[in-house]
Amino acid sequence: MENSVIKAIETRRSVRSFSQKAIPEELLDAVLKAGTYAPTGGGRQSPVIVAVKDAAYRDKIARLNAEVMGKDTDPYYGAPVIILVLADGKANTFVEDGSCVLENMMIAAHSLGLGSVWVHREREVFDSEKGKELLRSWNLPETLRGVGAIALGYPAAALPKAAERKADYIVKI
Repeated sequence: MENSVIKAIETRRSVRSFSQKAIPEELLDAVLKAGTYAPTGGGRQSPVIVAVKDAAYRDKIARLNAEVMGKDTDPYYGAPVIILVLADGKANTFVEDGSCVLENMMIAAHSLGLGSVWVHREREVFDSEKGKELLRSWNLPETLRGVGAIALGYPAAALPKAAERKADYIVKI
């Protein structure tokens, strides 16, 4: 069966090397909008999507994320844009809600010729005092919890082929 959505899902790969070519605003907006159509528990729309294009904020977030790992590297692989997904920690489905938002945006990005990779540790970053300071500076509530982020940009190299899927991935009962 040929279907463009399924093809995008099957061919999307995590990108860990980005060019510095700027992302056109219309493409960024399309990726962000795709995130807003993700399913959420009870339709509560608990997530908040923060697109970070400002270099100073981008570098600060990268440092905070690297600190969680105890490293001095760029966890976002030099991507020009970081998209943070935070969610209302009071929602019992905030992790699931935010995860669906991240996946929608990664598939949308791939379908538009952009690359992405899910980056973790946003929970630790935004549960920290430095993370809470960022939330306050952005006029966002401190009750938001980090779910994840995607590094977004144009891939610097060709995408690899998918690994073979394991034989027992699907069980039909």
